[in-house]
Amino acid sequence: MQELREVHEYVINKGRVGDQELKIVLSVRYDDGKIDRAEADFLVELRKRMRYRTEAFEQFFYRALVDHLLADGRLGREETAWLRQRLFPDARNDGAGRQFLGLLKAEARQVCPEFEALCAECMAPRRRALPS
Repeated sequence: MQELREVHEYVINKGRVGDQELKIVLSVRYDDGKIDRAEADFLVELRKRMRYRTEAFEQFFYRALVDHLLADGRLGREETAWLRQRLFPDARNDGAGRQFLGLLKAEARQVCPEFEALCAECMAPRRRALPS
């Protein structure tokens, strides 16, 4: 646990997770082979604090969330509510977020209507406000 606090402090101070810090996160987060909700929350908060995200961290981050959310193969209301609250509060995202939603949908055995609605919102093109 001390190692994770150190990684968290490093991210706050430096704004990134380097290779060494990623190894620590991997070893502690996947020590039991699973990512639980508290660990997923930690990763989301860690990512939010990063000013610079390495490709290795992004791959790890999204894979860890897929593993967590699809532990039973289904995306239900609870998982979708968590996604909406933690990652897509305003249904805005970047290309990686869209790919992540597509990956979740492809790997899930079953998705709820709420997840389908979240995907539709996030995939919809953004309209620009007209000047007044």
